[in-house]
Amino acid sequence: MIKYYNYDIVFQEIPDEVTLAINITNCPNRCVGCHSPHLRENIGVELSCEMLHELLNKYNKTITCCCFMGGDTNVNELETLADYVHQHSSIKVAWYSGRNQLPPHFNLFQYVKLGEYIPEKGSLKSQNTNQRLYKNCNNVAVDITSLFWK
Repeated sequence: MIKYYNYDIVFQEIPDEVTLAINITNCPNRCVGCHSPHLRENIGVELSCEMLHELLNKYNKTITCCCFMGGDTNVNELETLADYVHQHSSIKVAWYSGRNQLPPHFNLFQYVKLGEYIPEKGSLKSQNTNQRLYKNCNNVAVDITSLFWK
């Protein structure tokens, strides 16, 4: 079961998108310097397809993208939720993961952020970062991280 702690409408996580960012809990990555260490805990409310449907209906005229912030513990369920978004809306789907490899079903996401947070390398806004944001262009991962470096 995937649980979420909270959500917000954000403008900086995915370039050129108004994004519903859903903070997933039970993160296994334990990055040093993590900005949200409380998300390591198995807390929050279940993110079911029904709950996701409510969120999408509530914000469908506002958002252009839904981003799962985490979910590394249960990729299969996360992929089910991503598929649900595709079946019930026209918005894009993104995933912020601490993993270093693209998910097996990359085609379910228009955007995927990969890489653990390493404080000395910085976030996506740093040209020194190890993290990368990929855009899915016909099932080819195109690195668009440099869009954060303006």
